[in-house]
Amino acid sequence: MDLTTTYLGLRLKNPIVASASPLSYTLEGMEQLAESGAAAIVMFSLFEEQLKHEAAELEHYLSFGTESFAEALTYFPKTEEYHRGPEEYLDLIRKAKKSLAIPIIASLNGISVGGWIDYARKIQEAGADAIELNVYYIPTDPLLSSEDVENRYMEVLHAVRRAVTLPVAVKLSPYFSSFASIAQRMDRAGADGLVLFNRFYQPDIDLDALEVRPSVTLSTTNAMRLPMRWIAILYGRVRASLGATSGIHTAEDAIKMLMVGADAVFLCSALLKHGPELIRSLLTDMEKWMLDHEYVSVTQMKGSMSQKAVADPAAFERANYMKALQRYPH
Repeated sequence: MDLTTTYLGLRLKNPIVASASPLSYTLEGMEQLAESGAAAIVMFSLFEEQLKHEAAELEHYLSFGTESFAEALTYFPKTEEYHRGPEEYLDLIRKAKKSLAIPIIASLNGISVGGWIDYARKIQEAGADAIELNVYYIPTDPLLSSEDVENRYMEVLHAVRRAVTLPVAVKLSPYFSSFASIAQRMDRAGADGLVLFNRFYQPDIDLDALEVRPSVTLSTTNAMRLPMRWIAILYGRVRASLGATSGIHTAEDAIKMLMVGADAVFLCSALLKHGPELIRSLLTDMEKWMLDHEYVSVTQMKGSMSQKAVADPAAFERANYMKALQRYPH
């Protein structure tokens, strides 16, 4: 059974990639992910604010709410470990490249164009195989047009693209007025991959303290429907690799993403809930499903249920909306 795939031009032994999370905060954690079968690892994000030395409150926001998931506590680093700075990030890349035989993808999180982007060069020099650009931006200015917002994303991509020769993937949110348009713009601007979708943190209200509190909730399988639709639509229409993230918890979830056209599937919440060893069982289940359904490779499966391939392409668009409502039991 051939599980190999290509993502960002990198040959992966299987399509399961460990997404950016606290699990990649230590070399030991990354080794566990690799030993469990991860084909590549996206390191935890390094924030623009850290690179600008403005991260006094970062520890609080990263660690707040972890107690909500008791089963995940074993895999979260101790809070004092979040004091690691940019130089330690580079050192971890070097150590990971010496210790592990799988691709290491660094993650940069920022939205403005400035000196922090020069750090991408240092990431390349440290030996990372690729960079995932995680653009987290909430446009709250009512005078800012949708074009202005898109242009800001494009400026960051252009700046990082100019800084490195490494493959660059962009992790996007679905909150664009025309997602197909921004995806094509990113593709034409040189993005080697598009990762769909970023799950923005949504604040909560503490009714006792009457305060707005940061709240981190892990995904459920239902969250995969949105990226699955858009990967199906984009497959064959962009040159960039397509990475699927959000809501992938089972082998069936991963297979669906591959069949609509994903080149790789990213796990985060599922690993935080169940630990790195989940990867091994997912791969076993995927091989069993492929054997039962007479698939010999991931390549054979990839894109077979994309919008271009299915008998009813409109099923991914508005036409299916009315059918879904009519079928719901009264």
